[in-house]
Amino acid sequence: MKKKKAKLIIKIFLFTGTVISLFFVPWILVKAWILPLPDSIQEQLDEAINLGFVGIIVYVDEAGEQPAFFSAGLHNRENKIPANPHALFKIGSISKLYTAVAVTKLVSDGHLSLDKTLADYLPELKGKIENAEKITLRMMVQHRSGIPNYTDTPNYWATPPKSNKENLELIFNLPADFEPGKKYKYNNTNYLLLSEITNKILGYPRFEFIQKEILDRLNLKNTFQSVNDVNINDVMSGYHVGYPLDLKTDNRGMVASAEDVGIFLRALNDGTLFDDGEQEIYSSIYEYEHKGWVPGYQSIAKYHKDIDAVVIQFTNTTDPKLYNWNLANIEYSRLLKLIRKN
Repeated sequence: MKKKKAKLIIKIFLFTGTVISLFFVPWILVKAWILPLPDSIQEQLDEAINLGFVGIIVYVDEAGEQPAFFSAGLHNRENKIPANPHALFKIGSISKLYTAVAVTKLVSDGHLSLDKTLADYLPELKGKIENAEKITLRMMVQHRSGIPNYTDTPNYWATPPKSNKENLELIFNLPADFEPGKKYKYNNTNYLLLSEITNKILGYPRFEFIQKEILDRLNLKNTFQSVNDVNINDVMSGYHVGYPLDLKTDNRGMVASAEDVGIFLRALNDGTLFDDGEQEIYSSIYEYEHKGWVPGYQSIAKYHKDIDAVVIQFTNTTDPKLYNWNLANIEYSRLLKLIRKN
């Protein structure tokens, strides 16, 4: 009897906890989870628009099949232009994959060392960034440096700085988040510093190296350093809930088509992007997939080994509470179910 009573109490507790938790979960996310899975990818994208995205782009590259392009919603809300699956898009932190590949190639040819420190490469930062003499290049690539994240500083996205120098100044003289190498914490400052280091070592802008060693190698014609390098009308508009204007003209890093990101991601995963010994270095320092977020733009880029498929998803609507971030992840998981099913 005592065991039965205990089990009953546990069940009541779990049920009560579940019911209470539902009050704190946006119902739009619950709805996205429980809707019946449609019959096609296009229907799934249409569903995403009905749930609140202005536009969505999906690229699917399954082995043995021709790449497939999908879109729904709007490329530009003001002019009612339909979403274009070949549009350029701000890829946010997906660009970290390109930086990690560049670091790998520079380590392989001896220009960089994963065991040298931030102070070795940028001695002027000693005394401004805590533990600069202990933080290695490897730690920065792996987000294990303990350096504060500049995008976490108060009201960062309200008035973001215009340059790397101004971004760095936001975290000067702040205490470290943790001792170098002791923990993992995703951090944009790490990759800003890696960009500064590669610029210094190369003696020219790192994107020129990315262009030569990655983009030209893969014949990618629709990947660019920023919106300043393209016809702005080719860039999908971006919208942030509560902000009335189109965000596409804001310079927030790399832009690319879904197809270009997909081609890059497959080459990254199958190793054709690397020369001898480079993939072993890369595998020891970074991951093979990524997500991206900047105001107005969310992106997911993953390779799925079980179905030998690259699936890229772009959504052009963000919000302050990141509900749309979670919604994008739900939509992506449903896309995968459809791809596996079919």
